Amino acid sequence: MSTKQDALEHLRVIRSLMEKAHIYRAISAPAALLGGLLAVVCAGYTGWQMQQKGGLPETMGVLFLWQWLGILVVSSSVNVILLAREAARRGQPLVSEGMRMALRAIFPPLLVGGVLGCGLIVYLQNHILATLLWVVCYGLALLATASFSPRSLVRLGWVFVALGLALFWAYAANSDIRNMPHDDAPANLIMGLTFGLCHIGYAAAVFCSQKPEAVTQRE
Repeated sequence: MSTKQDALEHLRVIRSLMEKAHIYRAISAPAALLGGLLAVVCAGYTGWQMQQKGGLPETMGVLFLWQWLGILVVSSSVNVILLAREAARRGQPLVSEGMRMALRAIFPPLLVGGVLGCGLIVYLQNHILATLLWVVCYGLALLATASFSPRSLVRLGWVFVALGLALFWAYAANSDIRNMPHDDAPANLIMGLTFGLCHIGYAAAVFCSQKPEAVTQRE
């Protein structure tokens, strides 16, 4: 290998590491923490209502959908702001080639989960199945980035998929849950358990790591 080829190979490796670092920051730990806290607060309020009323609170209907879309918009907006600041600090564009690669990987499962989940809520009033679909599709979206994501994000994807499948079996096998007058409350609790606690755990793991995971060698 000539000196020029050797230099080009080094540049390629350096660029690859930089792209991995950018993708890692594309799923910001602070934004995950914020989204997780909002989800836990929302689910906790539902649990408090159930305790006060001694059973299911009043149905939310489509308001359930707008509530969680609002949390998604807030968390995503904070994520973009943090990404923009990090990109400006490093003198890089916000939407790099690595970011485009990540978006291409996560878009199909998120599109399927989003459209089918909203349809289940709006037309079939089945909030539990909608949330379980969101959980599994979100996990699949994270796993679609496995070839260029840090290991903690891949583990998070597997946790979402495993929880979504396990909760689906529990739901399908329990006629008491399936035959409830409405399922807004248990659906809120599922969202708090998955998108809430799992994101908080992920953010805590990243914050507690001794050095940036994006540049840590994969095990």
